[in-house]
Amino acid sequence: MSVFEIRGGRRLQGSITPQGAKNEALQVLCAALLTEEAVTFSNIPDIADVNALIDVLADMGVAVDRQDRNTVTLKAADIDPDYFATHTFRKKSGKLRGTVMLAGPMLARFGRAYIPQPGGDKIGRRRLDTHILGFERLGVKFSYDVENQLFSLNAEKLQGTHLLLEEPSVTGTANMIMAAVLAEGTTTIYNAACEPYVQQLCHMLNRMGARISGISSNLITIEGVQRLGGTEHRLLADMIEVGSFIGLAAMTESEITIRNADVAQLGLIPDVFRRMGIELEVRGDDIYVPAQQQYRIQKFIDGSILTVYDHPWPGFTPDLLSIVLVTATQAKGTVLVHQKMFESRLFFVDRLIEMGAQIVLCDPHRAVVIGLDKQVALRGINMVSPDIRAGVALLIAALSASGKSTIQNIHQIDRGYERIDERLNALGADIRRVDQQG
Repeated sequence: MSVFEIRGGRRLQGSITPQGAKNEALQVLCAALLTEEAVTFSNIPDIADVNALIDVLADMGVAVDRQDRNTVTLKAADIDPDYFATHTFRKKSGKLRGTVMLAGPMLARFGRAYIPQPGGDKIGRRRLDTHILGFERLGVKFSYDVENQLFSLNAEKLQGTHLLLEEPSVTGTANMIMAAVLAEGTTTIYNAACEPYVQQLCHMLNRMGARISGISSNLITIEGVQRLGGTEHRLLADMIEVGSFIGLAAMTESEITIRNADVAQLGLIPDVFRRMGIELEVRGDDIYVPAQQQYRIQKFIDGSILTVYDHPWPGFTPDLLSIVLVTATQAKGTVLVHQKMFESRLFFVDRLIEMGAQIVLCDPHRAVVIGLDKQVALRGINMVSPDIRAGVALLIAALSASGKSTIQNIHQIDRGYERIDERLNALGADIRRVDQQG
C-alpha cells in the first residue's frame, strides 16, 4: 500500500496540462458497446477508475487496442451478455460506479443488462431510481436479487417515450440517451443533465449515426435508428483538474499556466475562483495564474458573506467544492461552502482543522471557513484520503503547509488524477510515493 509524503511550503512554477475528463470517459467508453465497429478514443486519462472500466469491457468480450497511455480503440463485435451475471463482474463493478452506464447500451443492443449496487466514493447515498424508472418507461422490466445486490433488466424491445427525470442526473441522462438511440420511435428527456460530458456523448453518438437534438439544453430529443457505426472521439480537458490547479496556485503562491484547458467548456469555474479573490487570465485556451501573496474573498453586493454552493450545470460543479473550501482556508475573508448534493463530502474538514484551519462544520452539508490570510501557515500532519476530491484537497493543503504531511489511502487519489505526484513534482513540488507494508 502506497502513501504520499509531502514536504510543503514550496512555491511551484511552470506549465501543466490537465488530463482528459474522467467523468466523460466513463460515459463514452460505455457507448462503444452500441456498435460492432471500432471506436477510437484519445486524451483518455490513465487513471484507476477508467482503467478498471476498460478491464471490465475486455472481460465481456470487447477487443481493446491500447495504442498508448491516453489512446484506446474498442471494438465490441463479440460480446458475452452473460458475463454481467458472474461473480467476477459483481466484484469488479461493485468498486466502480461508472459500470452503471453499461446498462443503457446493453439494453439497446441485447435487450438485457445487470446493474450492481453503486460503488466508488463513500460520499453519501447515490440512488439508482433515475436509471431504473427511466428504463421502465422505455419498456424494461426489472427484478432485484437481494442476496447478490443486483438488478436484472430485460426488454423484448425498447420503445421511445417521454421521460421527465426527477433529478438532472448526469449518469441517468447518459444511460437514457444510450438506451434510446437504438429504440423504436422518438424519446424526449426533460430535466436532462446538460454538463459538457453529456454534450460530448451526444456529439459522439451523432457522429456514429444517432439522431440527437437539443444538445446542451435540458430537453433532449432522440430519434431511434437501427444501427450505429464507428467513430473517433477526443475527450475534453478535465474541468476538475483545471479548478484544482487554480486553487493549488493560490494556496502555494505559485505562478502556473494551465495549458489546453478547454476554457469554453468551464462554465462558472473561473468566475467562482475569481470571487475567491484569485487572479487568473485566460490566454486563448490556456489559463495563467500569477503568484499571489494574498487573495481576498469577495462579498455579495449587499455586503453579506459569500456563499459558494453546487448546482446542476450550468451551475457550479459539486466536484470542486472541496477545492474551494481548502483554498478559502488561506484567503482573507469568510465564505460559506454549501454542499447540497452529497451529505458526507465535507467530513474531511476535521483534517484541515487539525492542520490549523479555521472552519465551522455547521452540518453535513455546510461549512463556514474563516480565512487565515496566510498569516499562519497550515501545519503538516498524517491523514487519510476519504474520496477522490477530498484527497486532492488534502494534497493541496499539504503542499501549502509547513513541515511534512503524510496521506494514506492514495488509491482514492489515483482513481481520479493521473500521475499527480509526478506532474506536480515537475513544477517544483516535493511529493514522494512511498510503499508501506501491511
